[in-house]
Amino acid sequence: MVTLTEIAATKVKELMNGQADSPEAGLRVAVRGGGCSGFQYALAFDEQREGDQIFEHSEIRLLVDSESLPFVDGSEVDYVESLQGAGFSVNNPNVVASCGCGQSFKTA
Repeated sequence: MVTLTEIAATKVKELMNGQADSPEAGLRVAVRGGGCSGFQYALAFDEQREGDQIFEHSEIRLLVDSESLPFVDGSEVDYVESLQGAGFSVNNPNVVASCGCGQSFKTA
Protein backbone atom coordinates (compact mmCIF):
# COMPACT_ATOMS: atom_id res chain seq x y z
CA MET A 1 0.00 0.00 0.00
CA VAL A 2 1.11 3.56 -0.71
CA THR A 3 -0.37 6.53 1.17
CA LEU A 4 -0.21 10.33 1.25
CA THR A 5 0.20 12.68 4.18
CA GLU A 6 -2.59 15.23 4.49
CA ILE A 7 -0.35 18.07 3.31
CA ALA A 8 0.71 15.99 0.27
CA ALA A 9 -2.92 15.18 -0.52
CA THR A 10 -3.81 18.87 -0.37
CA LYS A 11 -0.92 19.76 -2.69
CA VAL A 12 -1.75 16.96 -5.15
CA LYS A 13 -5.39 18.10 -5.33
CA GLU A 14 -4.22 21.66 -5.91
CA LEU A 15 -1.87 20.58 -8.73
CA MET A 16 -4.36 18.17 -10.30
CA ASN A 17 -7.09 20.79 -10.46
CA GLY A 18 -7.76 21.16 -14.17
CA GLN A 19 -4.85 18.91 -15.25
CA ALA A 20 -6.42 15.50 -14.86
CA ASP A 21 -9.97 15.42 -16.19
CA SER A 22 -10.33 11.66 -16.56
CA PRO A 23 -11.71 9.60 -13.67
CA GLU A 24 -8.94 7.10 -14.47
CA ALA A 25 -6.25 9.71 -13.75
CA GLY A 26 -4.17 9.76 -10.61
CA LEU A 27 -0.73 10.25 -9.14
CA ARG A 28 1.70 7.65 -10.44
CA VAL A 29 4.32 6.58 -7.89
CA ALA A 30 7.06 4.70 -9.72
CA VAL A 31 10.69 3.69 -9.39
CA ARG A 32 13.23 4.11 -12.17
CA GLY A 33 16.83 2.98 -12.39
CA GLY A 34 19.33 5.78 -11.94
CA GLY A 35 21.12 8.01 -9.49
CA CYS A 36 24.21 7.15 -7.53
CA SER A 37 22.40 4.63 -5.28
CA GLY A 38 20.59 2.72 -8.01
CA PHE A 39 16.94 3.86 -8.00
CA GLN A 40 15.00 7.12 -8.19
CA TYR A 41 11.35 7.95 -7.57
CA ALA A 42 9.18 9.16 -10.43
CA LEU A 43 5.99 10.99 -9.45
CA ALA A 44 3.67 12.19 -12.20
CA PHE A 45 0.02 12.62 -13.06
CA ASP A 46 -0.98 9.76 -15.32
CA GLU A 47 -3.81 7.56 -16.55
CA GLN A 48 -4.42 4.09 -15.15
CA ARG A 49 -2.67 1.33 -17.11
CA GLU A 50 -3.22 -2.40 -17.26
CA GLY A 51 -1.52 -4.13 -14.33
CA ASP A 52 -1.49 -1.06 -12.07
CA GLN A 53 -2.24 -1.38 -8.38
CA ILE A 54 -4.65 1.37 -7.35
CA PHE A 55 -4.65 2.85 -3.85
CA GLU A 56 -7.23 5.48 -2.87
CA HIS A 57 -6.22 8.06 -0.32
CA SER A 58 -8.01 11.34 0.45
CA GLU A 59 -10.00 11.00 -2.80
CA ILE A 60 -6.77 10.66 -4.81
CA ARG A 61 -5.95 7.63 -6.90
CA LEU A 62 -2.36 6.46 -6.42
CA LEU A 63 -1.20 4.36 -9.37
CA VAL A 64 1.71 1.94 -8.92
CA ASP A 65 2.94 -0.39 -11.66
CA SER A 66 3.69 -4.00 -10.77
CA GLU A 67 7.47 -3.56 -11.20
CA SER A 68 7.62 -0.58 -8.81
CA LEU A 69 5.31 -1.98 -6.13
CA PRO A 70 7.89 -4.16 -4.31
CA PHE A 71 10.17 -1.11 -3.98
CA VAL A 72 7.52 1.33 -2.71
CA ASP A 73 5.11 -0.91 -0.77
CA GLY A 74 4.45 0.65 2.63
CA SER A 75 5.67 4.10 1.53
CA GLU A 76 4.13 7.45 2.38
CA VAL A 77 4.37 10.41 0.00
CA ASP A 78 4.84 13.73 1.81
CA TYR A 79 5.14 17.35 0.73
CA VAL A 80 7.92 19.28 2.45
CA GLU A 81 8.62 23.02 2.49
CA SER A 82 12.00 24.14 3.80
CA LEU A 83 14.64 26.81 3.30
CA GLN A 84 16.16 24.62 0.58
CA GLY A 85 12.89 24.57 -1.36
CA ALA A 86 9.65 22.67 -1.55
CA GLY A 87 8.68 19.37 -3.09
CA PHE A 88 7.43 15.86 -2.64
CA SER A 89 9.41 13.29 -0.71
CA VAL A 90 8.83 9.58 -0.20
CA ASN A 91 9.15 8.02 3.25
CA ASN A 92 10.00 4.45 2.26
CA PRO A 93 10.54 1.69 4.85
CA ASN A 94 12.24 -0.48 2.19
CA VAL A 95 15.25 1.83 1.77
CA VAL A 96 18.52 0.54 3.23
CA ALA A 97 20.76 3.32 1.84
CA SER A 98 20.44 6.60 0.01
CA CYS A 99 22.85 8.99 -1.63
CA GLY A 100 24.09 12.15 0.03
CA CYS A 101 21.81 14.40 -1.99
CA GLY A 102 18.77 12.27 -1.12
CA GLN A 103 17.67 11.85 -4.74
CA SER A 104 18.35 8.14 -5.12
CA PHE A 105 18.10 5.04 -2.94
CA LYS A 106 18.88 1.34 -2.61
CA THR A 107 16.71 -1.43 -1.18
CA ALA A 108 17.66 -4.79 0.35
